[in-house]
Amino acid sequence: MTHQIAVIPGDGIGQEVTPAAVDVLAALDPDFEFVEGEAGDAVKAETGEALPQATRDLAADADATLFGAAGETAADVILPLREVVGSFANVRPARSYPGLDAVQPDTDLVFIRENTEGVYSGIESEITDGVTTLTRVITEDASRDIAEFGFDYAAENGYDDVTIAHKANVMRTTDGEFLAAAEAVGDARDADYDTALMDALAMHLVMRPEEYGVVICPNLAGDMLSDLAAGLVGGLGLLPSANVGRENALFEPVHGSAPDIAGEGVANPTAMILSAAMLLDHLGHSDEAARVRAAVEDVLDAGPRTPDLGGDATTEDVTEAVVDAL
Repeated sequence: MTHQIAVIPGDGIGQEVTPAAVDVLAALDPDFEFVEGEAGDAVKAETGEALPQATRDLAADADATLFGAAGETAADVILPLREVVGSFANVRPARSYPGLDAVQPDTDLVFIRENTEGVYSGIESEITDGVTTLTRVITEDASRDIAEFGFDYAAENGYDDVTIAHKANVMRTTDGEFLAAAEAVGDARDADYDTALMDALAMHLVMRPEEYGVVICPNLAGDMLSDLAAGLVGGLGLLPSANVGRENALFEPVHGSAPDIAGEGVANPTAMILSAAMLLDHLGHSDEAARVRAAVEDVLDAGPRTPDLGGDATTEDVTEAVVDAL
């Protein structure tokens, strides 16, 4: 069966790391058809739309989507794309790798982030000059869905430690709703889990990440805590992610468009290639996904490495090394 993969490089280094991931997938010779779409700053400057309808349709109709990065138009691109694929869960693994000088070399975390509401619901207003508001939306249904997904993920991937992150001591109604729904899921399964205030959890993750495994988070908390975890393992260039829906999914690196190095050919393609490995898993190519991860680990251990990891290799050098390792 041929799978159609929508490829949306976007802006900045997205234009460099997305082709790297496609090269790696092509080296495996899966039955994939790659179809490219446009989105981002340059497209908006040319057409007035950051996310053209044709690109929305492409992502909606594809079996999965690879997305690179967006610049100033990020909120106009990635949030609608997540809606297009029906994503309710954002999966962000953060782990240390052999050969890298990680701050915390025993890190192996997965953030399961609610992907549809919270402060990213987009309900903002200006009451009067100098006075603005943001409405935080938390529902029982979405909170239950992300908790179900998180506990399932932990069981299926061998994680014994599950933590529910929240701030219900201050946001008593909204995070109280999230916490109650997530705890109800854990209790119904008779699962072992802990709860943690998200600010205290940030400190504990820095000091003792080995004590944590899967972390189920509201939207903003998942965004921020996963970036924090990136600092423990070597930077955002190592963190992939999956935006998972009921029938469709979108895969992207956690990093942004990095305009400071865009066009220099030195962007680290690891996060994008690992995102492609998550795509392979999603489409049932688990053996190929494992091969990609093993190849990436070999290259991270032995080199070559891009400047963010202390090396002097180019994006192309690293990509070729991963393909050779396959």
